[in-house]
Amino acid sequence: MELPCDIDDVLPHRDSMRLIDRLLDWQETSVVVEVDVPSHGLFTTPDGVPAWVGVEYMAQAIAAWAGAKARQAGGVPSIGFLLGTRRYTAHQPFFAPGSCLRVEAHCELMGENGLGMFACRISAGDTELAVANVSVFEPRDAMAYLESGQA
Repeated sequence: MELPCDIDDVLPHRDSMRLIDRLLDWQETSVVVEVDVPSHGLFTTPDGVPAWVGVEYMAQAIAAWAGAKARQAGGVPSIGFLLGTRRYTAHQPFFAPGSCLRVEAHCELMGENGLGMFACRISAGDTELAVANVSVFEPRDAMAYLESGQA
């Protein structure tokens, strides 16, 4: 995939729910994105953006990875699901407004059934701010899956 590209080309999230800003790197098993932490927005508090939002930053990085992979194969980004995290560790309680975060996700496992596990990291400069293992699910047909009542 040719970079840089418009993040909307690889991410299904829109408007206030699109939390990542740029796709920096995409490989077959990894992705790097950037987040400009807003001073105003859906999750912003007087102290900044709570560190728990980092889980969604990681999930959207994974969504960008999947979207780039779909584009590479001639398709379009599809809906996926964040199943959960293991060992989410944030080294500070808030992300500072105006800061630029680097979010990295490395695919550890991706099953034929759409279940995946990613090792993720958020940093600002050389400082690690958060780490986690993130579990995701991307069904072959997301709309059929949602309509089936299994979601």
